[in-house]
Amino acid sequence: MRISYILHSTFCILHSTFYILPSAFCLLPSNSYAQVPVFSSDEPFNPNNLDFDNPIPPLGYPEQPPRNSSPSEFNLYRLGIGDSIQVQILNFPDLSFQDDVDLGGDILIPLVGKVPVLGLTLAQVKQKIEASLNEFVVDPQAIVALAGLRPAKVTMTGEVVQPGYYTLPAGTILPDALQQAGGTTTEADLRTIVVRRRLPDNSIIEQQFDLFSALQNGTSVPDLRLQDGDAVIVLKIEVGTTNDYDRTLISRSNVSQQQINIRVLSYANERIGNVNLPNGSTFVDALTAISPNPDGVKIDAIALIRFDPETGRAVTQQLNGKAALVGDVSQDVPLQDNDVIIVGRNLIGQLNFALNFITQPFANIFSFIRFFDVFN
Repeated sequence: MRISYILHSTFCILHSTFYILPSAFCLLPSNSYAQVPVFSSDEPFNPNNLDFDNPIPPLGYPEQPPRNSSPSEFNLYRLGIGDSIQVQILNFPDLSFQDDVDLGGDILIPLVGKVPVLGLTLAQVKQKIEASLNEFVVDPQAIVALAGLRPAKVTMTGEVVQPGYYTLPAGTILPDALQQAGGTTTEADLRTIVVRRRLPDNSIIEQQFDLFSALQNGTSVPDLRLQDGDAVIVLKIEVGTTNDYDRTLISRSNVSQQQINIRVLSYANERIGNVNLPNGSTFVDALTAISPNPDGVKIDAIALIRFDPETGRAVTQQLNGKAALVGDVSQDVPLQDNDVIIVGRNLIGQLNFALNFITQPFANIFSFIRFFDVFN
């Protein structure tokens, strides 16, 4: 059959080029994968491992170390080009005005002229307006409010589906920004999302936000409104910190990626296919989508193969589809993006041999995916 022929050809090529394997195959795993009963992933995020045409944005102003700031300092809004302010002068109403911050970072104040306000808070602008008008009138009292906000251009990096630069509507809160980047990946740690911000003096401040606790407790998520120039970094979950971290809960939230791609390989179609499922789906959901013919395959022995970025290995778990379909939760495991489901005992054995044959680990998830592309 077609798959057997491809596997046989692949083995011959690999064997004949054992010491000079091409880059696509020198990244394949050794025989330690087969007995691993659970999946884990703890490799630190490395943007150099990602295969995008454009460079990944920096992890939030890396040229200097940030300092932690208080919530009150971090939540201060600083004016930028395109912001609009409304100013009321209480004892001199004729001097009240509304103006936009122009390309030079200035506003136009009656009697005074242009005054720079770029990077100032509303309290600082109030002081500056009163000091400027005090040269013309006695004791001016100003009330300053935002009349319009500029869009926020932010950097989204780390464990999001689509890292990059995003222009967000004014007032966008952190959870909505994560959705704009495709949601967080299955390896994201929502307990420690970092937001970094550059101040007018070029110093960097940062705050960490915990979205997981809010989801777990059913409370309101942090409503941080991102500002122009912010850098959002979604950190990867660390080794030994997953005991109380419910990944299934995260996968079903609106901040996580909404769809996962499951690859299916079976003798029925003699090629690998793709099944898109909602994030948070389980093995039973995949079986329902695949609808294997029980007369043609043994659904009581189906292999689930997953990439473990901590070791670079493909780890395999054999599942009983019949038991899962009748309610055995031990067999109805949660699925992750890029999982591979193998149907058919002979095919499982051949793939086990293929994975067992090569000693080098996969370099990254893309190498793992490319291994199975040979069956297309």
